Amino acid sequence: MYVILTSKPGQFRTEITDGMTPVEAWDYLFCGTRRARFVIADLAAETRVRVIDEAPPPVVNLVPTKFLQKFETIEDARRALAHLTRFGGADTALQPAPLAEPA
Repeated sequence: MYVILTSKPGQFRTEITDGMTPVEAWDYLFCGTRRARFVIADLAAETRVRVIDEAPPPVVNLVPTKFLQKFETIEDARRALAHLTRFGGADTALQPAPLAEPA
């Protein structure tokens, strides 16, 4: 089973927890600017995802994965991600990204 985790720079980030393994990451670009990073993760067992609000004061939430959409295959997750990031004729793109955020 696979899930898609989203992080938006300056707003919030999601973190992998026990029971999940990151498989690949994608940057969502809108008009050439990175607006989000998506991580497709293999979900071995139901767990909780850490969601950290980056606006002061930082708040940490633990969201159960039962609330996330799940995909049978990584190809299904990629198709869903491509569908989520297309907006008519808008200048959008998905580009492969490193699994670890650069320091």
